[in-house]
Amino acid sequence: MLPRTLPSRPDSRLVIVGMSGGVDSAVSALLLRDAGFDVQGLFMSNWDDGDAYCTAAEDFQDARRVCELLGLPLHRVSFASEYRERVFAHFLREYQAGRTPNPDVLCNREIKFGVCLNYMHRLGASWIATGHYARVDCDGGGRQRLLKGADAAKDQSYFLHQVAPAALSKTLFPIGHLDKEEVRRRAHAAGLAVFDKPDSTGICFIGERPFEAFLSQYLRQTPGPIENAEGTVIGEHRGLALYTLGQRSGLGIGGRSGAAGAPWYVADKRPERNALIAVQDQGHPLLMSDAFDVQELHWLDEATAGASVEFDCAVKTRYRQSDLPCHVQAGDRSARVVLRAAARAVTPGQYAVFYDGDECLGGGVIARRFNTRMTHGARGIAYTASFSAEGS
Repeated sequence: MLPRTLPSRPDSRLVIVGMSGGVDSAVSALLLRDAGFDVQGLFMSNWDDGDAYCTAAEDFQDARRVCELLGLPLHRVSFASEYRERVFAHFLREYQAGRTPNPDVLCNREIKFGVCLNYMHRLGASWIATGHYARVDCDGGGRQRLLKGADAAKDQSYFLHQVAPAALSKTLFPIGHLDKEEVRRRAHAAGLAVFDKPDSTGICFIGERPFEAFLSQYLRQTPGPIENAEGTVIGEHRGLALYTLGQRSGLGIGGRSGAAGAPWYVADKRPERNALIAVQDQGHPLLMSDAFDVQELHWLDEATAGASVEFDCAVKTRYRQSDLPCHVQAGDRSARVVLRAAARAVTPGQYAVFYDGDECLGGGVIARRFNTRMTHGARGIAYTASFSAEGS
């Protein structure tokens, strides 16, 4: 059956599918071909380090075999230089500033739905398609809407919220109406060898390699003190960039004499004096935020862009988080977000993405976080305000 997210009638115009070598893009190409579309594939590589952790060569061969079986031409292109300039350089700057970025969001905006989309159009594509678990439809007024994928566990609209509406209007998500189990079943029925290929995990250019070793190749790490909420030094960190809010493992301070046996969590950073703050309660006020500021705001409804608006909706402050009810006060490209209930580990550098039911409204980068329920005399409120404003 033709998904409602696809044009209702195939025509002679070309659709180019971004082929990753995985099962999702393979089934996307299969569905389009079987629906009668003129389909070609394109394999894009963004990283040029040919080490043991890079799977690009293997992924290309998987994509080639899929296209061969389906009878589809396959193009190959490298955007490694554009990726390093537009995504990786930003990734390093954010970590250097003590924040935790999400490069996959930028990769979608700048590369997959930016330079790669333009390249596909130069190849003659009228539509592009990807294996994302998301949907696009039109409301009654003809406005394009980005919707969550039908499989809530795999929904990827979070990663697509920064894509330009004009790009989304020419994009097809053929598997957006399916769940993962059904995607694998269809791949197996079609004889596609990737039907049971594991999903890729983590940051694409890091893969399975040790994160600390990778990041240390590019950023000099300066060890410094780990302090508790009262300012007592309880250990030494290996470099602020190697830690993120809410992190439990890798602190090396378990079993400290005079402290409870409960685990320690990263609660804050003080870049100006290279200090890491850790607490033992995962619900500690230093880890909780009931409000935060967003910058670099991008709305998918162009009528909202730049306007001063105020409304209630839901927000995700990280991928695969449950929707959090909130109130938004936005103007130009920034917003203040007030949560109905405090949330744990709201992390500067990550993206806050807004939803109205299944519709993705847009989002932006978390710049500062607050816990208004803390007394202003508490030591912790100074940590939160100082770190969050640093470099923003």
